[in-house]
Amino acid sequence: MFTLEDLSSVKKRKDLIDIAEEKKIPITKALRNLRYEEELRLLQTEMVNFQRWVKKKNLRVAIIFEGRDASGKGGTIKRFKQHLNPRSTRVVALSRPTEVERGQWYFRRYIKELPNPGEIVLFDRSWYNRAVVEPVMGFCTQQEYNQFMVQVPGFEHMLYEDGVKIIKFWFSISKKEQKRRMDSRLLNPLKKWKFSPVDQKGQELWDKYTYYKEHMFSKTHSTFSPWIIVKANNKKTARLESMRYVLSQFDYTKAQKSKTTILPDPNVVLRYYRQIEQIDI
Repeated sequence: MFTLEDLSSVKKRKDLIDIAEEKKIPITKALRNLRYEEELRLLQTEMVNFQRWVKKKNLRVAIIFEGRDASGKGGTIKRFKQHLNPRSTRVVALSRPTEVERGQWYFRRYIKELPNPGEIVLFDRSWYNRAVVEPVMGFCTQQEYNQFMVQVPGFEHMLYEDGVKIIKFWFSISKKEQKRRMDSRLLNPLKKWKFSPVDQKGQELWDKYTYYKEHMFSKTHSTFSPWIIVKANNKKTARLESMRYVLSQFDYTKAQKSKTTILPDPNVVLRYYRQIEQIDI
């Protein structure tokens, strides 16, 4: 272990690493976390610059986070918005529809949440609930599902033509990793609230989720509104790379160069195509 004398003599990070190597203190994990925190800080700085640019240009940006339960959507959204101005950034995580909303056009409750000029909206799940979760869990009828699948490409094309920039993320995790995360939630009293009856069936209905997910991709992936697959077995990597992807889609760096790369790792973030190799099939 480090002594008080060791720590008092340290002036740079390298000094600490040298002492650790000399004393054979395992610090690989600590260094990995330090690198992550530093990269996260740089990317969050870029997100602040990006938000200012969106505000200045009066753009409307909607970022959709979809994926299986425990895929890391909430944690990623938290890092996205952590240092952004809440006046022009919102997180939308709608609860189950009311009786009145169930009698309305399905998209109406989401239209109300779309970004205003100069605003970024982060959707923690979205209208795509009807494409996967609802049919898997029996929360909608076959007719409602079929109607949604026919209407959603046209709905998104109207938003595209009106100037709304939509980014659709699917966070992809393996069955084994999902189970590990769910078990971890049950053991952590601070995370038990994340575990719902729907989550309990995630493993049991894995193949059914896969079927509807693949059908969703094949019917709703388009040139104007593509699906972006994020390999999310490593939460921290998924957070950084999805952030990079968003930044890489906008020409916000003209006034000031970014201090880190904003190009995502193509081994982690991929545009959907039919033969894409996925980890949550």
